[in-house]
Amino acid sequence: MGCLFSRLAAKFAFFPPSPATYAVKRSDDGRLKAVSTAGSMPVPIGDDGSLDVLLLDTKRGKKIVAFYLRNPCARLTLLYSHGNAADLGQLYDLFVQLKANLRVNLIGYDYSGYGASSGKPSEPDTYADIEAVYECLEMEYGVSQEDLILYGQSVGSGPTLHLAAKLPRLRGVVLHSAILSGLRVVCHVKFSFCFDIYKNVNKIRKVKCPVLVIHGTEDDVVNWLHGNGLWKMCRDPYEPLWIKGGGHCNLELYPDYIRHLCCFIQEMENITTEIRLRKIRQGLRVPKKSRTANRCCRFELRRPKCPECIKLRCKTCFCCPKCPEWSCCCPEWQCKRPECCCECLRCWRPCCGKCPCW
Repeated sequence: MGCLFSRLAAKFAFFPPSPATYAVKRSDDGRLKAVSTAGSMPVPIGDDGSLDVLLLDTKRGKKIVAFYLRNPCARLTLLYSHGNAADLGQLYDLFVQLKANLRVNLIGYDYSGYGASSGKPSEPDTYADIEAVYECLEMEYGVSQEDLILYGQSVGSGPTLHLAAKLPRLRGVVLHSAILSGLRVVCHVKFSFCFDIYKNVNKIRKVKCPVLVIHGTEDDVVNWLHGNGLWKMCRDPYEPLWIKGGGHCNLELYPDYIRHLCCFIQEMENITTEIRLRKIRQGLRVPKKSRTANRCCRFELRRPKCPECIKLRCKTCFCCPKCPEWSCCCPEWQCKRPECCCECLRCWRPCCGKCPCW
């Protein structure tokens, strides 16, 4: 039943552009190239040599398309997961701007069933898609998780946090108009159900790297409370960006968007390995246990203090309260021998001489 509800939820969660705004063809030299089909005439996309068009196999048997844009001045790589109603043909111009302004290499991909990617979109497929892209970055471009920033917009926050929770040494995460979960977008619930999709509310706590949250205060698709809730649950939250008057699909038009994003990228570039290791150690630091004697089950057992000098086991004043009754295990307790180690139940002193039992 849960699987049935998940498939039903997927139908309302994914809206791939139809028809796709681009097509993938193979050139004479054997390389893949993208051609825009949005206009009346096909127009090549990224004909300057800085774009690699990739066709990747996922573990679920699908073939997905990815665009890799290289920047010669880049130190970090941005992995971009887009929203539920766009494809790479519509996002290419945005990718070019982000690549230039942020000085990063950028890779974006289309989910299964989007653009020129095969299959139909679903939550498990988007997880397999982003894993295939990360594996490509590792194997083909030599990008390690220490030099990678994940960017998830709207529904893209689901696969982004799915991968981020698995990479403990990730450099950073950006959540743009992100969701707490698919069901929470439709109705305000405080619990997770088996048929819910993209349960980011459970995965955000597993992300160990800095997280930047960007959300519009007038978002009528995904309420601002989603972004605020995710930011509050971050283990390492970065200063969030709440864009006043911003909606769901227009945050890139605000000057604060690119300005704040640039600051975040620059700080991530300046984080050294030593600083990151120090943060990890602080997170793993365990408080030292006190070495108090006679401690059992969090209760501390101490001998009573002297009522006059307030010292533990005082030998000077030897002040002891009267003992009303005494049960001694020593058969010769009446002999008052100094070697007898019986203890008084009231004053806890061996061989108490002031209690009536002696």
